[in-house]
Amino acid sequence: MAEIRTQVAIIGAGPAGLLLGQMLHVAGVDSVILERQDRTYVENRIRAGVLEQGTVDMLHEVGVDARLKREGLVHDGVEIAFLGKRHRVDFRDLVGKTVTVYGQTEVTRDLIEARLAVGRPLVFEAADVAIHGADGDAPWLTYRKDDALHTLRCDYVAGCDGYHGVSRQTIPRHLLRTYDRTYPFGWLGILADVPPASHELIYAAHERGFALASMRSPRRSRYYIQSRIDERLEEWPDERIWEELKLRLGVSMTTGPSIEKSVAPLRSFVSEPMRWGRLFLAGDAAHIVPPTGAKGLNLAASDVYYLSRAFRSRYRSGDDYLLDAYSSMALARVWKAERFSWWLTSMLHKFHDPDSFEARMQLAELEYLIGSRAARTALAENYVGLPY
Repeated sequence: MAEIRTQVAIIGAGPAGLLLGQMLHVAGVDSVILERQDRTYVENRIRAGVLEQGTVDMLHEVGVDARLKREGLVHDGVEIAFLGKRHRVDFRDLVGKTVTVYGQTEVTRDLIEARLAVGRPLVFEAADVAIHGADGDAPWLTYRKDDALHTLRCDYVAGCDGYHGVSRQTIPRHLLRTYDRTYPFGWLGILADVPPASHELIYAAHERGFALASMRSPRRSRYYIQSRIDERLEEWPDERIWEELKLRLGVSMTTGPSIEKSVAPLRSFVSEPMRWGRLFLAGDAAHIVPPTGAKGLNLAASDVYYLSRAFRSRYRSGDDYLLDAYSSMALARVWKAERFSWWLTSMLHKFHDPDSFEARMQLAELEYLIGSRAARTALAENYVGLPY
């Protein structure tokens, strides 16, 4: 059995785990990252692509923003469409901040390259990861790699392994409180190498259901339509999706063959607390948001912000205060982002019959939003990211 030691063991090589590893490296804290998938799989996972300014600043802080600066698309606002009209919410005017469109896939690739460039341990295809002794003073992990059993001893464990990962499941159930909402629809998404329909995102509330026009670059577009959770993709050829998008968005667009199609369910989920002993949860291991507010990756980054500074304080000065406060500090921001994502989802999606009281309330909310600078400011403040 091979055995190694580190200060912080990180489970999961998604953006949360990789960013935490880079933050710790810059702070002079040793870490080992374990990932159950291979590198190709991790680098090609299709995910969101809107970065808050805080996330961009963190990537700059760790020196992983060169390609982001070249290829990222800075957006000053978004458009909200309903009743056949588009209305712009100007972030820069309202709150003096922006967001940057840069795919999570690209963020992941940049962070992997940075990790390998500094020679810090990153173990792909680490199978059967198990956490031991997290409620004591000397936790350790076991995992299988190349048909051999390995042991990783550490001071702390950072669980960045997503909703289905081992980290949250290691915490005794009676100590966790979970909050969950599953929405009665999904997003049918299409990715295509065609120019975007607009230079900024368009969120459309339509009688046929929600639609979103987004992009990954000036030549690659990402579109979504509200759909049934159990939609069969074979029933949605590209031509049908493009026609539905044109109806709901009310814009002309360049169409082309899809390079990826999928149906994603929408869910709000929070697990409390985000710490058990020397095990700390970050990202989707602790919370999930519907993608409407573009908060998933950014919430993971804010967790890393709090956790990396807590570890830095612990190893530089021996101060445990930030580690002890991590769960409450992270959750305070998590719940605000959950509220924003729930609100935006509730306002823009079709839940009810168009003639129902609830549907008229949605319309009234949209009209109030567009007619009130204070309401638009609240949307802008949340969309660009609340302060840490």
